Amino acid sequence: MSGRFEAVTTPLDGLLVLTRRKMADERGFLSRLFCEDDLAAFGWQGRVAQLNETGTTFKGTVRGMHFQCPPHAEIKLVTCTRGRILDVAVDIREDSPTFLQHFAVELSEANACSLLIPQGFAHGFQALSDEVRMIYAHSHPHIAAAEGGLNPQDPALGIDWPLQVINLSPRDAAHPWLSPDYRGVAA
Repeated sequence: MSGRFEAVTTPLDGLLVLTRRKMADERGFLSRLFCEDDLAAFGWQGRVAQLNETGTTFKGTVRGMHFQCPPHAEIKLVTCTRGRILDVAVDIREDSPTFLQHFAVELSEANACSLLIPQGFAHGFQALSDEVRMIYAHSHPHIAAAEGGLNPQDPALGIDWPLQVINLSPRDAAHPWLSPDYRGVAA
């Protein structure tokens, strides 16, 4: 345990599930969403260059699988502050022994978990409840020319979305399925 966070390793090197320790009393609670000093012990490097909040209205909606290509690759810390999601990260590091493997975890306001996603991963999620809210911390600002994506319904990824996929954006649906010669990104 490092301060306010406890890390659980995953089968994918560098990808961590963080549980936030809540400090609570009769008035309510405080849960730290980000602390540069604490998170450095788990692989966060540099500053928070961007902080985003998203809202997803309907259960079943899938967003992703997004990433930024080097030299604009980013570390992400993903937190669900309302509702429930299945959060998914796919290893797209070209020389990784777990290349194209994915890890999925439920994040919710109730379980106080976050997913710390290192560079070289594509990220997406499915809303498991209506009215989901999420906070993303990014180590690098978004660069439109560096963005990439994988089709979240590509059978090569093997993601078993628990609900029928709905509301896939035209951009996400347009990502082609992986070709046999796909090599990923440099880590």
